[in-house]
Amino acid sequence: MVNLKLDPVLQISPRAFKEIVALNPNHQFELTATGELVVMSPTGGETGERNDEISFQLRRWHKETRLGKTFNAATGFNLPGGGIRSPDASWLSLSRWEALTSDERVSFPPLCPDFVVELRSPCDNLGDLRSKMQEYIDNGALLAWLIDPNRKIVEIYRTGGLTEVLLNPSQLSGENVLPGFVLDLEDIIY
Repeated sequence: MVNLKLDPVLQISPRAFKEIVALNPNHQFELTATGELVVMSPTGGETGERNDEISFQLRRWHKETRLGKTFNAATGFNLPGGGIRSPDASWLSLSRWEALTSDERVSFPPLCPDFVVELRSPCDNLGDLRSKMQEYIDNGALLAWLIDPNRKIVEIYRTGGLTEVLLNPSQLSGENVLPGFVLDLEDIIY
């Protein structure tokens, strides 16, 4: 992952960001609220498999409950604070999804998901990820998990609360945000 500082030389609007993404379909980008263009590098095999396991478990829960919509790492969200971010996995309540126009659904939805997951890969900077997690909470996420498989640590971020750190957890609860969802971490951090 590379953060390119462009301001004050160049400021990228959400519209220009969409054009950059369209012109470079083989790359993944994010835009921070401060205007930094983040060039995401592809993940390695282990991280990709772990991301897939998280998305699979979240999607399986969704298929059983139909309480909202799930999204993978390729989905960008136009956050209220100005950033355009792509969590590794995310969920949005059905009422919030249905409140979007069809144009907003096709583009980068102009909101923050209710729930997000970021999985730390070996090349990710922990400080950058923690800032990103706080950005999600500041923009309306109710629950956010930062999973660090190499250190076997999960940081749980909640609205209005302190960050909770779990060492070697075997599972995570979706709490009241994702009722009944439990993420089994066996194939993710072990």
